[in-house]
Amino acid sequence: MIDSGVETMSEKRRARDTGFWWANAGLWSGYLGLNLGMGIAYRGNWSGGTLIYVTVAVGLFVGSASIRSWALRHAWLQRDLLGLTWRMALAVVIVAAAIQLFTAAVLLPALAWDWVALPGQRASYRPIDTFNYWLSTAIVLSVWCALWTGRRALQRARHSEMAQLRAEAQRATLEHQALRARLNPHFVFNALNNLRALINEDPARARDMVTHLSSTLRHALVHTDGDWVTVAEEWRVVQDYLAVEAIHYEDRLRVRTDIDPAALSARLPPMALQLLAENAIKHGIAVHPGGGELTIRVQLDGGWLRVEVDNPAPHDASSPGHGIGLAYLRAQLGIDAAASSIGRGTFMLERHGERMRARLEVQQ
Repeated sequence: MIDSGVETMSEKRRARDTGFWWANAGLWSGYLGLNLGMGIAYRGNWSGGTLIYVTVAVGLFVGSASIRSWALRHAWLQRDLLGLTWRMALAVVIVAAAIQLFTAAVLLPALAWDWVALPGQRASYRPIDTFNYWLSTAIVLSVWCALWTGRRALQRARHSEMAQLRAEAQRATLEHQALRARLNPHFVFNALNNLRALINEDPARARDMVTHLSSTLRHALVHTDGDWVTVAEEWRVVQDYLAVEAIHYEDRLRVRTDIDPAALSARLPPMALQLLAENAIKHGIAVHPGGGELTIRVQLDGGWLRVEVDNPAPHDASSPGHGIGLAYLRAQLGIDAAASSIGRGTFMLERHGERMRARLEVQQ
């Protein structure tokens, strides 16, 4: 799958390069045709003039492609306007001079050996004439650079907008998937079955379970993606969730907590701690016949909130438990799927012997 993705990117890059070469060749061919037509109309059909036009056109074709290559290879387009402008200007100066040197290197021997004809059979390379040759080439090349840079800027803006729209759509999808996960039918089914059994056996405990379950479901329904919550608010919801799960797992679920009182006012994405607790129970406690201990630590260290959730590691080491919930958590923090520390926080899921540890750090 990865090889296919790389191949697709390479194919797209080759297609863009091929398209550029054809478009650039067509542009400078048209420029050559225009110059030839004007030269014949105003100066007559001199073979030396034709050689000059062809040589300059070939030089502009190669020179413009070289500027494009330098700009892309050294990421000129990612720089600010001043940085881009002086680099482009320097490239135009150098390339225009190189084109005129190339033209002189072809024209002067051809004239000396009488391969081509010009009026007086000589080319003027006085300083003022040489400067004018260079200036005319630099102006044409500058226009090309401005057009190419503007087109690339428009493409980048369009791609950036589309990437932002895709990211927002993906985030909305994760939001909806995470919400459905909070209303997982297995969780609700188990809770209702346990509630039915408790109604007759322990009515008081049944009433408490209804309270915890309703709080958990209400938290899922009122969740919004833009509002962050305090640790104190999130911890109350996690306590309700754990209380419901404790009835289902009974002695198989043993919870140990270490909550720093100073961290209660810190902020984190809504459902973040609950997602980690659910992931730990689903992929740790539930898969072990004897259950295990779930450890939750929350500390505030300087400007960072550190949350750790430990649980028994699953028997299948290849399935650590990355699910919709954790993908949603990364999206909330602005963490890319291929990275662990981009955006407002870091997230890691690591195996330590027989334990699995999820570590979340959120910048305050």
